[in-house]
Amino acid sequence: MTTIEVHADNPYQVHVEAGALTQLPALVGDAARVALVHPHALADRASELARQLEAPGRTITPIELPDGERAKTAEQLVAGWSTLADAGFTRSDVVVGFGGGATTDMAGFLAASWLRGVGYVCVPTTVLAMVDAAVGGKTGINIPAGKNLVGAFHEPRGVLCDLAVLDGLPAPEVVSGLAEVIKCGFIADTVILDLVEADPIDALDVRGDRLAELVTRGIAVKAETVSADLRESTSVGGRVGREKLNYGHTLGHAIEKQENFTWRHGEAISVGMVFAAELSARALGLDQTSVQRHRDVLTSVGLPITYSGADFDTLRATMSLDKKARGAKLRFVGLPEVGRVSIIDGPDEEALRECWAGVAR
Repeated sequence: MTTIEVHADNPYQVHVEAGALTQLPALVGDAARVALVHPHALADRASELARQLEAPGRTITPIELPDGERAKTAEQLVAGWSTLADAGFTRSDVVVGFGGGATTDMAGFLAASWLRGVGYVCVPTTVLAMVDAAVGGKTGINIPAGKNLVGAFHEPRGVLCDLAVLDGLPAPEVVSGLAEVIKCGFIADTVILDLVEADPIDALDVRGDRLAELVTRGIAVKAETVSADLRESTSVGGRVGREKLNYGHTLGHAIEKQENFTWRHGEAISVGMVFAAELSARALGLDQTSVQRHRDVLTSVGLPITYSGADFDTLRATMSLDKKARGAKLRFVGLPEVGRVSIIDGPDEEALRECWAGVAR
């Protein structure tokens, strides 16, 4: 088993191995009430998990969410609060989030907001959720204005990344998850890029050692980053904290909103990374070989690198609501070189349009 420490206000561990779910009862502890939050698609697996959690005097309350980003709405949050109220949830009780990133984001915010914070255990079931949403304590929902604009920081008691649950994961979901892994390669751990480039097909095998190492390395990058900057303090120039994890996300989130979240997160972030690489070349001097490397690595696993669903002005307006923006100025995470990040503060609008042309073709 690989155990990764996250040093936060309330430190916790991320356990990565096939069979990690056996540790769930210990993390739940002696809670008298457990809310098991899961998507509709995992209803049968959630029932099995509920049986593992059964204990004398314990009540298990299932909370079923719609699949995907439809789970992350204010309406679903209010419904969750009502369910917890009906179950008599107290501060000594626990919420378990079992599902993909949308489910764990929602479950975490439900735990963070009920009684100003109750215990939370995160059990991600997709590659994307394991390397992105599950680690770092960010929770939240979407509103019509944009993605993840309402939320809270709320550290879990622990995160269980059971690699066995990836068996049977649809191939497009594996591909989407690899976008966040590859992002970690570009911003920090370049060995990730080497592993993907050596055998892109093997990187997609959920039963293989290569994907297991990629997932573990991606989690390690995120854990180290959030441990150093839990609350995402404002970065300046080359001194970049947690914001580095948003590489490719400024345009990516705008694409997701434009497509009404019908694009998978990793697909949108893939296009966003190519855009950020183009911008990095203009603003930070990233070499063209590295820009092309973005396109080559991402397409090798089946990720998109172009988008034509909206014009630049429409996406520019959405990007202005990005969490990194300050006043009227956009801020992007960029790369002076692969493996090193820097903030691009208030880039030239003409440069932005030139970069857009590089992904809109």
